[in-house]
Amino acid sequence: MRCKRVVAVIMASGSSRRFGEEDKRRAPLSRGETLLSASFTRAAEAFTHCRVVLRDTDTPAHLGLAEHAPVVRVAHADRGLGTSLAEAFATLAQDSSLADVQAAAILLGDMPAIHADTLRRLQQAADTAHILRPRHAGRPGHPVLFGRDFWPALTRLEGDSGAKRLIHQHPECYREVEVDDPGILLDIDTPSDLQHLAAPADGGARR
Repeated sequence: MRCKRVVAVIMASGSSRRFGEEDKRRAPLSRGETLLSASFTRAAEAFTHCRVVLRDTDTPAHLGLAEHAPVVRVAHADRGLGTSLAEAFATLAQDSSLADVQAAAILLGDMPAIHADTLRRLQQAADTAHILRPRHAGRPGHPVLFGRDFWPALTRLEGDSGAKRLIHQHPECYREVEVDDPGILLDIDTPSDLQHLAAPADGGARR
């Protein structure tokens, strides 16, 4: 069952320089999906509301996304993840279809191995006043869920530091949730990382 209280925000506007000359988002997986489309599909299994954050010059179909995929475009992705998050959340805050949403789950577009059950569990625990993050084998992973109370602060981020500083500034609101899911730690930075993706489309069934 999908939850309507949380919007999945899939960050896919970075340059991915470590992956080489190929656009990482278009990297093909075993089932014919691109890396980005597989990450989006997994999020859509668990979240009613999904948004993919792309550069304003991107063509969704070129990245393997459906023509109707819900996209948020950012103009200054070259300035870093923090700037992209700020632009994206400024748009989300004005989206009337998200008026009742209590939190946002920030996912990365190169992490298709997260179990759908993990995403469901996190969003069921989300509320407006806390920051949640899954933990596996003693390590925190993704996604990070920010209650709506933190959205204004997210619109003020800049540079490449992302949202980590909000966690550091609000330790009293931060919670980690232990999960049996190594997929929360598996992001694809280089072509060789692709070999670690073992049938990601079935990840939601493995417990």
